[in-house]
Amino acid sequence: MNTKAFFLAFITVMIWGSSFPAIQAGLHGGYSAGHLVLTRYLIVSGLFAVYALWPGVKFRLPRKQDLLKIAALGWIGISTYHICVTFGQQSVSAGTAAMIVASTPIFSALIAVFILKERMGLYGWIGLALGFIGIGIITFGTSGASIQNVKGIMLLLLAALATAVLFTFQKPLLSRYSPMELNAYFAWAGTIPFVIFFPGLMSTVHHATLEANFSALYIAIFPTLIGYVTWALALRVGKASSVTSFLYIEPVFSILIAWVWLHELPSYISIIGGTIAIIGVIVVNLLGSKEPSLVKKEHTVKAAS
Repeated sequence: MNTKAFFLAFITVMIWGSSFPAIQAGLHGGYSAGHLVLTRYLIVSGLFAVYALWPGVKFRLPRKQDLLKIAALGWIGISTYHICVTFGQQSVSAGTAAMIVASTPIFSALIAVFILKERMGLYGWIGLALGFIGIGIITFGTSGASIQNVKGIMLLLLAALATAVLFTFQKPLLSRYSPMELNAYFAWAGTIPFVIFFPGLMSTVHHATLEANFSALYIAIFPTLIGYVTWALALRVGKASSVTSFLYIEPVFSILIAWVWLHELPSYISIIGGTIAIIGVIVVNLLGSKEPSLVKKEHTVKAAS
């Protein structure tokens, strides 16, 4: 990998990793989960609109035949993902949440096998088994305090599944639209369901701490917009397989940033489980991809962390 691609990929995963502690800071500072996700995507949708209308920018409208698919993927990959992540983090630490969401490629592999009818070799199945063993250990290590922790983990697993659906089924659309156009469509479609959280939003923003308001602004601008741009640039100047391998270390940044920012660390059992789950992801994507019977699907666009 060349130096520029390395630097851009490194910056991206660090920014994306910071989104989980930032969400936690917003929740701790007075935002409800619903108000936080709505605030984030009102800002994001507005910035995408400014970009689309900017003089000299060529921004195409979606074709009629693609509208339903774009809307459905926006509701799954944006609405479902962010509701599950934000509500899930009400009872799960930022680092643990990042490790659970990092299991997304496990669900992508399951979709490939059971929906797209692709075959998977021995290493692929070993990787899947390791991934779910790791998730089980995380659940065991996190669920002791209350049933709310288990609910949070289930929501985060649903978020990982939602992202896997988006990654898998957006590929045909990427051949017709630029990544920036497609992410704008997803953001606009995904913001619509968040409107149900609008009542009381202004009061929440007014009474939230300065840190919480900063966090809401930060996760809208940096992980969702700037992180996307640096990721797209990294993919443009580097090899896709090398660049996407950086996603494996994203939870490390989440844990470190949460430790520095929030003085929060996952339990040792959760860290062990997360490490096993990520090893499973690596086995599926690297060793499994070398087997003739497994068709690897690269995730070249991450819509929004």
